[in-house]
Amino acid sequence: MSEFLLYFDLGFDHILDLNGYDHMMFVIVLSVAYAASDWKKLLILITAFTIGHSITLALSTLKVINVSTELIEFLIPATIFFTAFTNLFKKERYGSNASIRWNYGIALVFGLIHGLGFSNYLRALLGQDADILLQLLAFNLGLEIGQILIVTLFLVLSFIMINIFGASKRDWRLVISSAVAGISLLLLFETKFW
Repeated sequence: MSEFLLYFDLGFDHILDLNGYDHMMFVIVLSVAYAASDWKKLLILITAFTIGHSITLALSTLKVINVSTELIEFLIPATIFFTAFTNLFKKERYGSNASIRWNYGIALVFGLIHGLGFSNYLRALLGQDADILLQLLAFNLGLEIGQILIVTLFLVLSFIMINIFGASKRDWRLVISSAVAGISLLLLFETKFW
């Protein structure tokens, strides 16, 4: 197996690891307000998150920035809670371009925070390798494909719940967002850094 595929698989497996369910929750709560017909907007949203994630993952892995692990472990569930909580008050569909740009901006900023969470893991894997750009690219592509898989599965589940079982879009969004908000609150209390 080539080195590129090795790091691609590591990124893909890392996002789908059930021990990293906080990342899955974030991707799901980002997705819950969108319908399958909004897949292009959702793909851009997830990619914005990955771009932010990739920037800080690279900077932290290359030791350009260093942020307290305890602070990041607290901020990650805070971003999940914020996203879930705001979903409780969103309108049924995102109408204006301003609100869509706001979502992309938030996803990018929250991606910056989440990327710092993976940096210790990736730094341990890379060791002292001087040329890590290819490994970072492969790892991040694996993460992106894993996130797209999670979003796709969630959109299929949403379609089944709404179109086959008759759940309202609003109720589905509220149930998923409330559940994620509750779990993220528990994580916040477990990871408080003060």
